[in-house]
Amino acid sequence: MSNKINKTYGDKFKLKVALAAVKADKPVAELCQEFALAASQIYAWKKQLEERGIEAFSKERSTAKKCLDAEKFHAIIGRLFVERDSLLRSP
Repeated sequence: MSNKINKTYGDKFKLKVALAAVKADKPVAELCQEFALAASQIYAWKKQLEERGIEAFSKERSTAKKCLDAEKFHAIIGRLFVERDSLLRSP
């Protein structure tokens, strides 16, 4: 068995690392040592930042968006039930 521990990193840390990679002030090898990360992880976060910005690392925004979507769907479902009931009552 492996003694490898999977770490989880916060949004701010990921953004900090990705911005450092985008700035390219230091080589990726130096960033790996500074942040104790693998180069592949730094490249992945950099790519996410370039493609989606801060939203790529933020869980709060995606959760809030899901809640808004759920509220919209509930409103639509409610409206459809009212329409159905009114159609069923019509002679």
